[in-house]
Amino acid sequence: MEPLFPEENEQIDRWLAHPPEHVVEAVNNHSGDYLVLGVGGKMGTTLALMLEEAIRRSGREATVTGVSRFSRPEVRAELEAQGVKTLACDLASADEVAALPTSTNVFFLAGQKFGTTDAPEATWMQNTIVPSIVARHFTTSRMVVFSTGCVYPFASTDGAGCDESVPLSCQGEYASSCVGRERVFTHFAKLNQTPVNLFRLNYACEVRYGVLVDIATRVRAGESIDLTTEWLNLIWQTDAVAHAIRCLEIADCPPVPLNITGPNRISVREIAEKFAEKFDTEAKFTGTPAATAWLSDASKSHKLFGVPPRSIDWMIDAVAHHVAAGAPLLGKPTHFETRDGKF
Repeated sequence: MEPLFPEENEQIDRWLAHPPEHVVEAVNNHSGDYLVLGVGGKMGTTLALMLEEAIRRSGREATVTGVSRFSRPEVRAELEAQGVKTLACDLASADEVAALPTSTNVFFLAGQKFGTTDAPEATWMQNTIVPSIVARHFTTSRMVVFSTGCVYPFASTDGAGCDESVPLSCQGEYASSCVGRERVFTHFAKLNQTPVNLFRLNYACEVRYGVLVDIATRVRAGESIDLTTEWLNLIWQTDAVAHAIRCLEIADCPPVPLNITGPNRISVREIAEKFAEKFDTEAKFTGTPAATAWLSDASKSHKLFGVPPRSIDWMIDAVAHHVAAGAPLLGKPTHFETRDGKF
């Protein structure tokens, strides 16, 4: 396991993007170049940098191009410094998307979640209209389309969660628009025989963002943790991105859905208590645990690509170290406790 733990942003990005050997081998067996749509988001930088390093280590010749509006210019500069090519593009513009180069391998990470309650029309635009523009342009590519476990109904907290056979559910504007995103990509995939994977991710975490950061900062500040949603799934961002790269192998038509998260449901109470111990404070709680939550059974992805290697204790150590050091955070709460689909 890589050493613990960097605190500078550039070091963190490279650290998160370090590819495991199975990803290097997979990239060596791929053909063609890579395009990462939405590279400026929380996971896009990690994905592009991991692809670039895996290509270097494999010895294969290929190009990684990241596409974004690049509202944060420093992200573009960092990517280019690491060998990733960049293109500025508004994916909501059909004309700008039409000017993008086609690529053998395409990752779609664009979308909107937060702000849905105040501007639902913008969420539907980003999560359904943008996919229709993109899907009609990249008809000959192999695609991994990032989705979410929120497309499922709530599952009992006593069980393993929803597997890929569970019918989708529209719980609120955000979840409904995410179902819409999958349906749009599925429609155009079938129309054009485009191989697609629907990457149903459930709570990726890193040291600057995620459920663990939310809980850690609240515990350290002496704030109460809402236990209404007491159980959830987590996966470290490095492991999630590694699985995303491997999902190029299973993309097919009709599109293949795959749940991506850790092997176990995790207790919010236990997480908070572990952070309290590390910060030498007391965890405070509110709310009555519900009998259901958004939980995903990712056993199929674990059989395909292996169980994510980083344990919850390892993740807690990493986040506690970062938060205690006063290192930079992204300042974007996940609202993991939200149950009405309003984000």
